[in-house]
Amino acid sequence: MAFEFQYRDSARTAPVRIALFPGAWNPPTIAHAMIARSALSWADEVIWILPKAFPHKGWEGLGFDLRLRMLKCIAAAEPGFSVAVAGGGLYVEMADEAREFLGRGPEIGLLCGRDAAERIAGWDYGKPGVFDRMIERYPMLVAARAGHYLPASHHAHHIVNLPMPPLFDEVSSSEVRRRMAVGEPWRHLVPEQIAGALAACSGLLSS
Repeated sequence: MAFEFQYRDSARTAPVRIALFPGAWNPPTIAHAMIARSALSWADEVIWILPKAFPHKGWEGLGFDLRLRMLKCIAAAEPGFSVAVAGGGLYVEMADEAREFLGRGPEIGLLCGRDAAERIAGWDYGKPGVFDRMIERYPMLVAARAGHYLPASHHAHHIVNLPMPPLFDEVSSSEVRRRMAVGEPWRHLVPEQIAGALAACSGLLSS
């Protein structure tokens, strides 16, 4: 399955810059929403992407359709957000799929948090130079999460650092799942548009 829009902000007809925001979304959190908003300082449109497969984890917890529905609810509530699915699970695969779909027009950047940026830069792609070539084609927009991302010196000019308030450092999907599993308050950690859907399927989430 290749890149395909599931929801698109109707006002984003000819964006000059697009930020791709891939994730597992199990579930989306208010930290994710803040990262997406921060990216609008660089991009005209932020596309939340749900891949069909993950390179570093199995498929567990919330089902694909529910995750997709939650992303659509979040995107519909704020200007500048769109939602797409992708066939590949690696950032470079999703970016290449988006480039093929969108054509040569818009500049494409890859959006993530500091922890994800470190994982992407250090990933074993099976052959040398994959990350170098990726970041030359697609700049990385990296949100500060418990500190700023410190890239290798030869990658620094391809990195756009996005500020994030420290109060979001401890907000994560795994923390939401943990709180739901032990009966602690969790609704304040997810966008209000999806809290009801999550409450209805709390049994699918575990720490």
